[in-house]
Order: sequence, then structure tokens, then C-alpha cells
Amino acid sequence: MVVGICTVQLEIFGNDSLKGKRHVVKPILARVRDHFNVSAAEVDDLDAWQRATIAFACVSNDANYAHGLLEKVVDYIERSRFDANILDYQIELL
Repeated sequence: MVVGICTVQLEIFGNDSLKGKRHVVKPILARVRDHFNVSAAEVDDLDAWQRATIAFACVSNDANYAHGLLEKVVDYIERSRFDANILDYQIELL
């Protein structure tokens, strides 16, 4: 069994409140969950207005599949027109 974890750090453009941040982060989490069937949550920078750290997790019996799926998640976030920019991401397989 392989557990894949992807942590993504986002910069949120022109945001001035936690409510505005929530309007950007919630759709990202929901769309990725629906499209890729992975677990998703905001895990860090909870009080920062213009930054968010979100994480995605999947379980598989194939490490290559898990890594590829998480790469597709990152690519989907980059290609989609969300009001956020990916600063950095990290994929870890356990």
C-alpha cells in the first residue's frame, strides 16, 4: 500500500480578508476532490490572508500511479483559472 501526499502553497491575489481567502480555497478543494477523487484540506497558513497551504492525499497499490495522480492535481490547479498562484508544491510517498 502506498499513500501519496501532495502539499501545495498558494499565493492569493488581491485578497484582504479571511472571507475572501475562503472564496478562493473552497472551490479549489471541492473541484479537485470531485475531479480526482482525492482527500483535500487546508493544512497551514490558516490566518494568513494572501497565502494558503492545501494538501491532497491518495491511497494506491502502485507508487507510480499515486505520484502521477498528484502531479495531475497540481497541473489541474495551474491550468484552472483560480485566483491563486502556486508558489511551491511537494509530493511525498509513504
